Amino acid sequence: MASPDDVALAELSWPDVESALERGTRTAVVAVGSIEQHGPHLPLNMDTLDGDELATRIATRLGDALAAPTIRPGCSGHHMEFPGTITVPPETLMDLVRAYCRSLSAHGFEHVVLVPTHGGNFAPVETVAPDVAREVDANVIALTDLDEHMELLNEGLSEAGVDYDQSVIHAGAAETAMVLAIDEGLVETDDLAPGHEGDISTARLLSEGFASITKNGVLGDPREATAEAGEAIFERVTEAYVEHIEAERDAV
Repeated sequence: MASPDDVALAELSWPDVESALERGTRTAVVAVGSIEQHGPHLPLNMDTLDGDELATRIATRLGDALAAPTIRPGCSGHHMEFPGTITVPPETLMDLVRAYCRSLSAHGFEHVVLVPTHGGNFAPVETVAPDVAREVDANVIALTDLDEHMELLNEGLSEAGVDYDQSVIHAGAAETAMVLAIDEGLVETDDLAPGHEGDISTARLLSEGFASITKNGVLGDPREATAEAGEAIFERVTEAYVEHIEAERDAV
């Protein structure tokens, strides 16, 4: 698990942030997570834990960045059959993203990186990012390729020796591995159970809800997960996203 020391914006005082900007910190990383069901074995804040971890790792790797607090909840209407899920309309999420970018730009951050970690957030973030970029002085970098994100998670599993690939990922091997890498104590190992496996209609998931596909809220088999695979996933996603960010920053 990455250390939040020195890069977690919310843990700094305002003079600390001012000093960081004066020393050349120019990028803020904003993950966009959720509070939603992740099966009987993972906490509702899985996508937020993921966002915190990724933002911290990305900011640390860039070397001149801070990790802003992860935005949550997100657009999770397709999980509302499961108690505890909190969802907001896309317009609300986009307004929050806009407010974050305006605030960070006003303080002098030159680049704001948006990192969705919940599938339902990718489209709203992709929609609002160009509009926000026209409103603020900062360069807005939105990492909103959901297919690439899923592919990176599967690549991390493979690199760790876990032969398990899913086209749609939710609470299965990949996400369980990521939580294990963050804090094994957050995974209810006695409740690990497979969910729906095989082909999945994304349109049906979104229109009819997850409960129409999987009774326990899980896609795939979380029993395949290992902490080592979770670490490999975080490393793979961080590496790829830092490359995208550096390319975007260099192009400005």
